[in-house]
Amino acid sequence: MNSSDWRPGVLPEAIELRARVYRQIREYFQSRQVTEVETPLLSPAGNTDPNIESLTTSDPCSYLQTSPEFAMKRLLASGSGSIYQICKAFRKGESGRRHRTEFTLLEWYRVAFDYHQLMADVVALLQQLLGDRDVVKVSYLQLFQDCLGVDPYQIEKTKLADIAHSEAGYRVDEADSKDMLLELLMSHLIEPKLAPDALTFVYDYPASQCALAQVVTDDAGNAVARRFELYSGGIELANGYQELTAWQEQQRRFTAENQKRKMKGLPVIVPDNQLISALQHGLPPCSGVALGIDRLLMLMLKADNIDRVVF
Repeated sequence: MNSSDWRPGVLPEAIELRARVYRQIREYFQSRQVTEVETPLLSPAGNTDPNIESLTTSDPCSYLQTSPEFAMKRLLASGSGSIYQICKAFRKGESGRRHRTEFTLLEWYRVAFDYHQLMADVVALLQQLLGDRDVVKVSYLQLFQDCLGVDPYQIEKTKLADIAHSEAGYRVDEADSKDMLLELLMSHLIEPKLAPDALTFVYDYPASQCALAQVVTDDAGNAVARRFELYSGGIELANGYQELTAWQEQQRRFTAENQKRKMKGLPVIVPDNQLISALQHGLPPCSGVALGIDRLLMLMLKADNIDRVVF
């Protein structure tokens, strides 16, 4: 290999900062009696989410985890109590200024916490790492009303398409779903308006975007997912849920996601039946969150590319 084939990309200060962040994370959770765990990177089951593609290995066929969620929930069901881990995760086809196929997650679960208590836990950790920051909490509904003057639950898909075309310059395809258009408007029109130096929690997403969160009916009769996303410095840092504990509903969601994969021409993924068994055994009431370590380092160093903080 020619010496000109390699160029240093990572910021030297990112190496020491990563070590310090790991140390502070461990100190934080130790002080709160949250146990560090380690789970396998490989699984016989992949992720059925049609928006996420798993990497596979052969001999035998296994999937590299897109997150440690399923394995950690098995530990929770076995009586582990509140747990966390810092680990690698992998997602096929993700590459860009804020994305890599291989990345580092901090994921943790707090037994007997609801998702608002978990948001407070996230704030406590990040203020230890980042210093004092303003905290903003706003519902998904309120955010769309404030920024675009629309109700995301009641608005018709055709009107969303008009906004996407006129305000974001997006050429709408007939196959685009309402959720896809909502996500487009969130990323292109709403996220840039969020306070850059605050920790902004957006919570109570439409049930159609529930992932693995519990779903309830709000005062207006909307089906709402008890989940949140955290933004700061123009970056999405974390995604959290008040966790679904009903195995029948989890099984139904696996089936529905695979049906969407079929419609998109994507391969059907065998669901993680170990998770279903764990839920049948009994997952304690809990909330969990995944926080992107690499993006956190980008924020702390004001780096404009993830390659500046990952070797």
